[in-house]
Amino acid sequence: MRRVIVTALALAGLAGAAPKSQAPLEAVGVTRVTRPGVTVKGTPAAYNVSITVRYARTAKPRTILVLMPGFLGGAVSFDRLARQIVTLDPTVAVWAVDRRSNALEAQQAVAKADRATLARISRDGLPARNTSSLAFMQDWGLDVTLRDWRAAVLEARKLTPNVFIGGHSLGAAMAGLYAAYDFDGRAGARDVRGIVMLDGVPGSSLGRQISEAEYDGGYTLSFARATGRRDLASNPFVSLDFYNPVRAARGAAQARLAALDPNGVSPSGLTRYPATNLAAAMLQLEKRYAVLPFLSVTTGRASNVRESYLLPALLVGGARGAEARDAFNVLDPSKPAGWTQDPGAPTDARDFVGRFWRPYGDFVEWYFPQRLTLDMSACGLDSSKLNWLRGVRLWHTAEVNVPMLGVVAQNGIASEDEFRAYAKRTRAPLTTFVASGYAHLDVVTARSDLVARRVLGWMRSALDPDLGGLPAPTDVNAVGGE
Repeated sequence: MRRVIVTALALAGLAGAAPKSQAPLEAVGVTRVTRPGVTVKGTPAAYNVSITVRYARTAKPRTILVLMPGFLGGAVSFDRLARQIVTLDPTVAVWAVDRRSNALEAQQAVAKADRATLARISRDGLPARNTSSLAFMQDWGLDVTLRDWRAAVLEARKLTPNVFIGGHSLGAAMAGLYAAYDFDGRAGARDVRGIVMLDGVPGSSLGRQISEAEYDGGYTLSFARATGRRDLASNPFVSLDFYNPVRAARGAAQARLAALDPNGVSPSGLTRYPATNLAAAMLQLEKRYAVLPFLSVTTGRASNVRESYLLPALLVGGARGAEARDAFNVLDPSKPAGWTQDPGAPTDARDFVGRFWRPYGDFVEWYFPQRLTLDMSACGLDSSKLNWLRGVRLWHTAEVNVPMLGVVAQNGIASEDEFRAYAKRTRAPLTTFVASGYAHLDVVTARSDLVARRVLGWMRSALDPDLGGLPAPTDVNAVGGE
């Protein structure tokens, strides 16, 4: 078992001194742990691993919440939420999962980069691994991901019986499938005390359930063409115009520059005109400008820009797409585009970029396995009759009777009706909560500790109904607010 321990001191200088209100969050200890995962034939031993980034204030937590990130997401997407949870209740630890494909990333190149090198990476990226060298990723599907996750869950159970699982977006959908999974005769739900599903539920994240022919030959999502089983060896990871390993490396470097020098002019070329480091970073993910709702956060808007309708968002986003804007040029050519924080927005842009890359991981997954996308698009809650869905064992739907918390982002991708349908199918006791005004990513990045308190209160009640939950937050200046 390999551990990388990162303290608050190790973070000094990455983005300047943390605001006083952030000090309790940054005091939370963080440990990156790589341990053996499931052995997959053909996969080099270095990648048969289960990776978790662990947030804790005690070596013997009373409760552990093990969280799976979403589509294209990394463990550090939970950095703020995890720190809020642990700060509010130091007897709770949060273990955030990095999938085994995160081990393929050239993180040391970003970690060791000075500002000049960061500027180069933000402009040009880092060379992507050759697809022919990663053909073994064709087997990194749902079964492998759940079994790697379970290795961490079973380790957590050695520390405390009070283990919960959860996730965000696609990770939330996977949490629901974990509970129904057949782990060699044992339903996954028997491993845990409850499930936390953050703006995702089986069936909501990737759309419709695909057919056997599409599983073998490929199919079209609303935003891209997805690879089928026959072509996984030659196309093993997600590589799209708007997201691929080169762009992921550029994003990590640009986020570091935005944290270090938010008002400096970006060298990245991520915009068609000069923009500050912060504006160049946020124009990629701010809800107002994002093409896809599952890649959006709510912080503010660009300044010194001309705006029009965003055609790609209109094509794939429906009613929400009509609200998206294309910041297509600057108003004053003598100045770069800047960024204006909306004080009422859930997420703070400066905090967001400061947490996008950390020494123990980053917000995204550079090499997301095509096989995992394929499996998640194919399986419902019961795969027992899908003999063509190779190696996926969703057989225990009726045994998913552990408590479930469904958190809905008002401007996200899941709905209370979808949570209710899942609960009805599985007979899981359900509690739902709608985060008003939140976009999809705000659930894990918001300044307010609203979601953290809801999660903690629900877990306490799940363990002992007589305990009741934590008091509701009074404003955004609770733990870690601005």
